[in-house]
Amino acid sequence: MDSPKILVVEGEKILAVDIKNSLQKLGYTAPEITNSGEEAIKKVAETHPNLVLVDICLAGKINAKDMADIIRKDFHIPVLYLTDYSEDIRLRKNRLDEPFSYIFNPFAERDLHMAVETTLYKHQVEKRLQEENQSLADIFNSMSYAVLVTDVNACIQRMNPIAETLTGWKLHEAFGKDLVEVLQLIDQETGEDIENIAIQVMVEGTVMPLPENCMLISKDGKEIPIGDSVAPIRDIDGNIIGAVLVFQDITQRKQVEAQLLRNAFYDGLTGLPNRILFLDRLRQAFERVKRRNSYRFGVLFIDLDGFKGINDRFGHGMGDDLLVATAQRLESCLRSGDTVARLGGDEFAVLLQDIKGLSDATNIAKRIQESLKTPLNFDELELMTTASIGIALSSNGYEDPGSLLRDADTAMYRAKQQGKANYAIFEEVVG
Repeated sequence: MDSPKILVVEGEKILAVDIKNSLQKLGYTAPEITNSGEEAIKKVAETHPNLVLVDICLAGKINAKDMADIIRKDFHIPVLYLTDYSEDIRLRKNRLDEPFSYIFNPFAERDLHMAVETTLYKHQVEKRLQEENQSLADIFNSMSYAVLVTDVNACIQRMNPIAETLTGWKLHEAFGKDLVEVLQLIDQETGEDIENIAIQVMVEGTVMPLPENCMLISKDGKEIPIGDSVAPIRDIDGNIIGAVLVFQDITQRKQVEAQLLRNAFYDGLTGLPNRILFLDRLRQAFERVKRRNSYRFGVLFIDLDGFKGINDRFGHGMGDDLLVATAQRLESCLRSGDTVARLGGDEFAVLLQDIKGLSDATNIAKRIQESLKTPLNFDELELMTTASIGIALSSNGYEDPGSLLRDADTAMYRAKQQGKANYAIFEEVVG
């Protein structure tokens, strides 16, 4: 391993030579001696020494301190000052000594050796620490999640670029501000503010997930659903000294969840509720009857007449268009609280909520049949279909949704047997 190379910067030539000789005796390389700050900076650029030893009282256009600042900042090379005690007292008074290392003149060779080795070692430690900090900063800034760090008072200390993007705040703007000012969170469903979760985490001393339906209001007012967690930060003794929030924009996840939910409960062709959702709403209607004895509801089971022939003659594409148009007409015939669903194929069902009696159900059935009498136009092709409708009412004492829907289906077949484009009531079937 090559011995460390030291550049000596000293205005007094005799002293400079003595220092150079001492360094060489100690095993260092000291090929250069210069007597000005300007020349020293040039030599540093040319020779890249491991250390610069400079007289604190160096005269010239660039003084010792300014020269050292340039060398440390631009070349990342440590500087060791040669000074005397009176100069040291002045430096301490002006608080200029903290960043630098010193050796007092006159000095023994062992003192010079110790000062040089200490300065070189300190520089290596600082360099490794800087590299580690830079590595951690690179990781922090490269994370695909937003990361936001607070102190024990829940004031912003650090943010990575993703956090800056989502919140709309730059770190220099947010630094020292209260978390809730930068990370404004509301409950998406209620619109209420979410309390300072960093404070909650530090009080509880445990990791906590962000609340459900957590919505971030960015600096420019944009609403962003976010999710993940908040954790307390502890020092080496276990004391809580802050909190770290890790979060991400979950807009896409919410959209996927909503689509999965829609696929599970809605018909992909017509957009109407499917059988699963219809039966769930029917169960809810049964629960209302238990709470309100006067509550009544009814079910219409609808089957399109002659749909198979249209499908066979004009193709499935035309059949699908007819189903979509029919679904829209069925929706237009209902009240706001009612539900129409596609059960499958050309079968539909309607849940009529809070009806007074049979006449409410038959009036809706008539309205549906009247609506379907108007022909539908598809690419200059005119189509018309009718429907057979079965009616079953909750007043018949049903105990479960399946039985009521089955009886409405039975009544529908009775209507179809009567000549199609009719409706039939289940009571009449068994009466």
